[in-house]
Amino acid sequence: MKVLTVVSHPRADSLTFAVANKFTQGLTDAGHETEVLDLHRIGFNPVLGPADEPDWSSIKTFSPEVETEIARMKKHDALAFVFPVWWFSVPAMLKGYIDRVWNKDFAYGSNKLHHRQVLWLGLAADTKEGLAKRQYDNMIYHHLNVGIANYCGISNSKVELLYNTLDPNPEVQEQLLEQAYQLGLNYNNTIADIV
Repeated sequence: MKVLTVVSHPRADSLTFAVANKFTQGLTDAGHETEVLDLHRIGFNPVLGPADEPDWSSIKTFSPEVETEIARMKKHDALAFVFPVWWFSVPAMLKGYIDRVWNKDFAYGSNKLHHRQVLWLGLAADTKEGLAKRQYDNMIYHHLNVGIANYCGISNSKVELLYNTLDPNPEVQEQLLEQAYQLGLNYNNTIADIV
């Protein structure tokens, strides 16, 4: 498969990027093609302006930046997003990318996304038990799998959370990187959490 891997973190030397690198290595080792889209390094503007506001009365052409990203998405048949979990959601940069690019009549409305599957790979500082305590994990799963992916036509959507990402123990860090590699290596086996 051709997988577009979208990474959102302000620092290229972050654990998020180390995880993204291991994930894409797994994809490549499994025989997939991948393109990494680094939203910060391309200078993507996450602010939705009038040029990209959905037009409910007709199909429209969007800003050149958004049309470029729509064309990029069309070249891939699967998606992956790698990001830190901030405020129990995706970072503003990634949310802005979805707001602007997953737009009406491309991702929803008269057309839906054609992608076969999507993996949301979030890095959480909290423990698994900590996120489950108030059902933050279920909120994240439902929002990404149902509220975004399924709404836009991708029924095979899965959220994977890597926990304890602030633990400085080298063994913990290695485990996180190995999890990311295995997720890439087994990307074909992604089964939807919620349809």
